[in-house]
Amino acid sequence: MRISTGLAPVLLAASVAVSGCVSNSLEDFSEAERTLRLEDYFLGETTAYGVFEDRFGKIRRQFKVDITGTVEGDTLTLVEEFDYSDGVRDTRTWTIEMLGNGRYRGTANDVPDMAEGRAVGNAFNWTYRVDLPVGDGTWNVGFDDWMYLLQDGVLLNRAFVTRFGIRIGEVTIAFRK
Repeated sequence: MRISTGLAPVLLAASVAVSGCVSNSLEDFSEAERTLRLEDYFLGETTAYGVFEDRFGKIRRQFKVDITGTVEGDTLTLVEEFDYSDGVRDTRTWTIEMLGNGRYRGTANDVPDMAEGRAVGNAFNWTYRVDLPVGDGTWNVGFDDWMYLLQDGVLLNRAFVTRFGIRIGEVTIAFRK
């Protein structure tokens, strides 16, 4: 089959638009052999390593984060101590309510609104907005985090970062107990 050169860009654009709409569904993980419960996984000490890459795929930042998790009643508290490769250090403290049935909601010092999340099987999806320091200002960006509990206790997190609805980057983090 031959495609006219005038139609090829239209088909390519349509293909990209459709492939950009495909996403995971938490229900896809309902039969997983492992079960992710944040309050179990993050209780105690956890270490993670990650990168932020911009929308063009260029690594912009690398970091290590040490996490201390405590549970009191129906509240999980995570103190995250970030150590960036450029020498910057930062702390984020999450206060997360465990609502039951795999549902969570929480806040942090740089999260102005409520974060909402749900776990099914070995997957967890967490959405929230962050006030992110950029240069001399602050950007309010959206995070769509997808976490997957893998073999040997490894938790992999892919977060898609948006501003004004446009993807500006992606964060990849590997957690290990």
